[in-house]
Amino acid sequence: MNLSIYSILKILFYSEQKISVDSFYMILKKLIKFSVLLFVFGVFSINPAYAQQQWDWHIAGGTVIDGTGEVPYQADLLIRGDSIGYIGDVDADTIRSEHFVNASGKVITPGFIDPHAHGDPLETPDFQNFLGMGVTSIVLGQDGSSPDVGALNNWFVKVKEASPTVNIAMLSGHGSIRSKVDVGKQDLTQKELKRMQKLLQLDLNAGAFGMSTGLEYVPGMYAGESELEKLAKVVGEANGLIMSHMRSEDDSRIEASLNELAEQGEFASVHASHLKVVYGEGEKRAQEILHHIDSFRDQGITITADVYPYSASFTGIGIVFPDWAKTKSEWQNALQERPEILRQFLQKKVAQRNGPGAILFGSGEFAGLTLEEAAEQENKSAIDLLMEMGPQSASAAHFVMDQELQDRLMLGKNVMVSSDGSPTMYHPRGYGSFAKMIRYYVNEKELLSLEEAIYKMSGLPAQTLGLKDRGLLQEGMKADLLIFNPAKIKDRATFENPHKLAEGFDWIMVNGTLIREGGEFNEKRNGQILRNRNASGK
Repeated sequence: MNLSIYSILKILFYSEQKISVDSFYMILKKLIKFSVLLFVFGVFSINPAYAQQQWDWHIAGGTVIDGTGEVPYQADLLIRGDSIGYIGDVDADTIRSEHFVNASGKVITPGFIDPHAHGDPLETPDFQNFLGMGVTSIVLGQDGSSPDVGALNNWFVKVKEASPTVNIAMLSGHGSIRSKVDVGKQDLTQKELKRMQKLLQLDLNAGAFGMSTGLEYVPGMYAGESELEKLAKVVGEANGLIMSHMRSEDDSRIEASLNELAEQGEFASVHASHLKVVYGEGEKRAQEILHHIDSFRDQGITITADVYPYSASFTGIGIVFPDWAKTKSEWQNALQERPEILRQFLQKKVAQRNGPGAILFGSGEFAGLTLEEAAEQENKSAIDLLMEMGPQSASAAHFVMDQELQDRLMLGKNVMVSSDGSPTMYHPRGYGSFAKMIRYYVNEKELLSLEEAIYKMSGLPAQTLGLKDRGLLQEGMKADLLIFNPAKIKDRATFENPHKLAEGFDWIMVNGTLIREGGEFNEKRNGQILRNRNASGK
């Protein structure tokens, strides 16, 4: 007797024909088997959430912007431990959760990833400046400078003990490696180069995501093509990334700087840090730079960039000094041997950078004053004051960028958002960059959709770094989450008051632990050390 389920049901409920005992048991057996299949299909296929009914968090009713740049959608999230367990429709009556969050009227996004940040987790592990603008992971070791090169594992142990609130990823600093090997301006010997490669390899083995360079600073500025390419090979073999503060960001030299970076891109993925065009103007110029970057991709080079949403940079006052007067000893020699040449250079450079009123000191004796104001206070000319201060006396905000140009750079396809900021830096970018991205580019200027902006702050940096378990809202990903109303996001930090926390990111989770609720931070710290799992030796 070979009957379908439909036939069985007809026989049992509608037919008056008699059936044998054997046939009855056969029919019963088929019905039981069918019921079991229905149960399994319903539990495990229709809604996986039912398969494991106990959850730590049930986030309901929100609009999911998942970090891919795709269209938002409505869904619930279930969290267990430090990970996202389920995204989809959830019947609250069929599960148990320790915590319930009603996200109706708000968006749920991944925690943001800052690919270029500064700060010391041993000194300021709270990092509320980053959390306040929705950042849950930061990348340190920038501009060629990093701690404990060659012994990064030791530093990781100290950071773990400090228990930071955000996740920490690290780069190995080229300048720090060069200093440890004690290389001067001269070309490297083979022994020195091998020593540098060894220190870099040790950091990569420990989990560094790559190497950073600061080619506009001492000692990175002394590195030549051969040195950089040989180190790039080490990074590439570890599937790492080279993040570069390039040789120059001046309008007349930006293409040459990108060309130098692209040469290293023959061996490893490369990334232009805080992309800007100093003295450049207009959307057309920005488009030329983006097209130049795209031309490298057409050649098979993996190249990306980050931009912070401000028209003023922040760096050492040494940026206005000539290459032959960057260090303390060089500056003192210049004062003795060629003071008038130094004076003429500074006069021309300061004028080129929009004058002494466009340099705002952020550290040192004159923090909070422009060079012009400090000179008036000291009853000296701006150039005389600079010559007395020297190249390593202070850092400053430099108002040298064109807003229209920078806005267009931000829209580049493979350009992500960074802060290039820290908890202590006298610049609003360390407290406002990611909030300004939503307030300015999405809400006010409408240059980007919200999902595009979120992608530039989460999915794209995760992809660039090679983070496999963060940056997206997907099942199995780590639960770094934000819940917020985009209309209420506001960056409050200004150049006059740069340390004001952003508003609107009132619900923040890091690795499944709630860090902020209702706009109030708690005492919990659950940031983790992030490591490049693709590095050789791992």
